[in-house]
Amino acid sequence: MATPRERVSSIDPVWTAMRQQAEAMAGREPTLAGFVHATILQHDRLEQALSYHLARKLGGEDLSPLAIREMFDHAAAADDGFGQAVRADLSAVFERDPACHSYLEAFLFYKGFHALECWRIAHWLWNGDRKAMALFLQSRISQLFAVDIHPASRIGKGIMLDHATGIVIGETAVVEDDVSIMQDVTLGGTGKETGDRHPKIRRGVLLSLGAKILGNIEIGEYSRVGAGSVVLNPVPPHCTAVGVPAKLVNCDSGENPSQQMNHYIEDIPDNTG
Repeated sequence: MATPRERVSSIDPVWTAMRQQAEAMAGREPTLAGFVHATILQHDRLEQALSYHLARKLGGEDLSPLAIREMFDHAAAADDGFGQAVRADLSAVFERDPACHSYLEAFLFYKGFHALECWRIAHWLWNGDRKAMALFLQSRISQLFAVDIHPASRIGKGIMLDHATGIVIGETAVVEDDVSIMQDVTLGGTGKETGDRHPKIRRGVLLSLGAKILGNIEIGEYSRVGAGSVVLNPVPPHCTAVGVPAKLVNCDSGENPSQQMNHYIEDIPDNTG
């Protein structure tokens, strides 16, 4: 008869691969063996490993790692979609980032993944009317990972925050599934307006490094925003916008720009006239 761990492994290929990769890493790098065993191999489920790993990062004098871990475990158990989102995010990093060679590397070392999964807990707290704790986590995420995501924002699954440093996502922003966001991207407002004031990023979008999308505008599904662009107007589906202010250069961005990760823009418009 299969053990509980064997039964979990048979239906969770991401976790199975991570455990195998962890065993190999511990063998190759004995100095990290204790860290790998504590973070991965002593746990039966990915969610348990994640709560342990992130609680050790977030915990401190103001809130103990144990208290944070209990909060994470509660959230993961209460939210049926949490585990699915975590696995989709891990897969996004592994499949789209050529510098990432395993699920384990993304899980242990990639702060974009860490920041996103911490935000998922903060979002759960916000929706449960625990706004002070959600804002506390937002502050800690910003301090530790240089990523500032408001807990009220809405973010789907299969998200990659590549490098992550400098990413800002505002309170009423929406990011749908399978979006890739590079470092120093801002999804912000245009001033002191209140209400629904932040961008809506639809499925499959690629936001290149340094892009600024400002205001309650829609970036259509499977579109691209070029590096350093400032977008103030909606971008139709499957189109590419580039420049300051951004203009459309084509509407043939490919079937899956967020997965293809092609940042090259062939035709850059002259916005100086």
